[in-house]
Amino acid sequence: MVDLHNQYLKIKSETDAAIQDVLDQGYYINGAPVHKFSENLATYLNVAHVIPCANGTDALQIALMALELQPGDEVITSPFTFVATAEVIALLKLKPVFVDIDPDTYLIDVNKIEAAITPRTRCIIPVHLFGQIANMEKINEIAQRHNLYVVEDNAQAIGADYTFANGNQVKAGTIGHIGCTSFYPSKNLGCYGDGGALMTNDGKLAEKIKVICNHGSKQKYYHEEIGVNSRLDSIQAGILDIKLKHLDQYITERQRAAEYYDRHLSDIDGIQIPVRTKHSTHVFHQYTLFVDKDRDRLKDSLQESGIPSMVYYPVPLHVQAAYTGDGYKAGDFPHSEKAARHVLSLPMHTELSDEMLGYICTKIREAFI
Repeated sequence: MVDLHNQYLKIKSETDAAIQDVLDQGYYINGAPVHKFSENLATYLNVAHVIPCANGTDALQIALMALELQPGDEVITSPFTFVATAEVIALLKLKPVFVDIDPDTYLIDVNKIEAAITPRTRCIIPVHLFGQIANMEKINEIAQRHNLYVVEDNAQAIGADYTFANGNQVKAGTIGHIGCTSFYPSKNLGCYGDGGALMTNDGKLAEKIKVICNHGSKQKYYHEEIGVNSRLDSIQAGILDIKLKHLDQYITERQRAAEYYDRHLSDIDGIQIPVRTKHSTHVFHQYTLFVDKDRDRLKDSLQESGIPSMVYYPVPLHVQAAYTGDGYKAGDFPHSEKAARHVLSLPMHTELSDEMLGYICTKIREAFI
C-alpha cells in the first residue's frame, strides 16, 4: 500500500544528515529542529501557529481540552472515520454525535449537521477523509450561527487547498478554530515514527495548546492547569522538515497515480472511481473505489496477484461496541454502513510507476471479466 523505503532512498542524504545533526547536538526533546519545522510548516500552511505534538490522536484530544469543553458536552462528527476522532471525545467524557456522510465523497453531509445540534452541542469535527476537504464554508456558517467550535481532523489531507465561494484559497487544517494532523509514517507528510501537530490562527488558543502539551506548564515545575505530555521529538522533526520540502512533489505524484487509475478504471461497470468535490483539491492519501458487488472477492483476487488493498473502514463507529452505548444501532447512518460494505482502497504512494499502475489496473479489469 505504501513504499516508504524507496521514498527514503530518494532523500537519503538529506534525511541522514538531519538525523546525524540531532545526534551530534544531543538535543532530543524540544531541540532546534522542532522549532524550525514548526515555523516552516506554518509558512507552508500560511497559518499563524503550528504546535507539534506526539501524534494525531493527541492533537485531537489537546484541541478539545484547549476549548475547555465540559463533560456531557456534545461533539458532532462522522461515523465513517478512524476511531481516534470519536475516541478522544469519549475519553474527555464528552458525547460523540454522529452525522452520516455524503455517499459520493465520504465526507460529512453538511445538510444533516443542523438536525443533530442540541443545546449541549459545542463543537463540530469534520474529517477531511482520503485527501480532500469537507465543505468548510458551510460548516463554518453553521458553527457561527450556533456559536460552535470547529476542529478539523486533517490527518489525511495536509497540503490540500480549499477554495471559498469568493475565490479565496486556504490550506486544509487552517479553516476552523483548530486544525489537527498526524505524521504517522504512511501519511502524505509522514515521519519515521509517531508525530502530530495542531494549527490555529488564534494566538490565545495557541498559547493554551502549548501549555497543555507540556504538562500544563509554562515554567518548569509550575503547572497552571491539567495537561499532558505530548511532544514531537527532534529526530522526527528533522525528518519532517526535509520531507516538507518535497510535499508538493509528493502530492503531484499521488495525483498523477490517481489520474492513471481514473483513465483505466472509470469505464468498468460495477466500480465507482473517487468523486472530487468542487471546493477542494484532492491529495489522495487514499485512492478509494466503491465496488457495487463482491468487494471482498475483488480484494482476494488482487491479493492472489500480489496486489495489496485495504478497506477503510470496515465497521462504522456507531456500530462499534465501544459506542453502541450512546444509543446508536445498525441502520442509523445508511450511507456510512453502505460505504463500509463497498469501499476498497488501492495502493497509493509516491513510488508508483506506470508499470505498477498498469499491472494493478489490468488485474482489476480481469476480475470483472
